[in-house]
Amino acid sequence: MNDRLLKMGIIGTVIAALCCFTPVLVVLFGVVGLSAVVGYLDYVLLPALAVFALITIYALIRRARRT
Repeated sequence: MNDRLLKMGIIGTVIAALCCFTPVLVVLFGVVGLSAVVGYLDYVLLPALAVFALITIYALIRRARRT
């Protein structure tokens, strides 16, 4: 289970970081016609990035204790 948690944390962190620090979602929402939502992306993406980073750290700590 710990490896699955680690994979989920790393993948979530990478996706959230990509969407936070590059204009991937801004361009995508502009193309789709949801550009009014762009102003609220930071309220969702920054906490998601923090949660996934904490999941990754937690999984790494559990992995280190196990070995």
